[in-house]
Amino acid sequence: MKDSTLPEKMRSKGGDSEKITINLGPVDLGQIDLLVEEGFYSNRTDLIRTAIRNQLALHAQVVQETITRRALVLGLQHFSRRDLEAVRAAHERLNIQVLGLASIAPDVSPELALATIESVVVLGAFHASPAVKTALADRIR
Repeated sequence: MKDSTLPEKMRSKGGDSEKITINLGPVDLGQIDLLVEEGFYSNRTDLIRTAIRNQLALHAQVVQETITRRALVLGLQHFSRRDLEAVRAAHERLNIQVLGLASIAPDVSPELALATIESVVVLGAFHASPAVKTALADRIR
């Protein structure tokens, strides 16, 4: 088995944003709207994004230590059909461990994914075709 560490060119920090939904009480929401009205933030999303970034900065050392301890790839990791065919040709299997975005190319067949991917652990977002996600369902944690 091989870990998911691939050449640097195959990963980068970044990627598209993901939409999340949160529920807030009317008082909290009202306070957010007040701060927006008063010009502290351009909109609700700006305040929420800023608050999240502040909390992440507060816990940055713990996050970094955990990334190191768990051997997670930080950022974006993409697997093309050619990448997985090379893994299969080498008679290896991947343990994908990503904090960020892991993606599998749309032209990867479920059979190729099953033959080359031992496990998938993604903290963030995992993009793959519905067929590949279904095939790997028991390997995704």
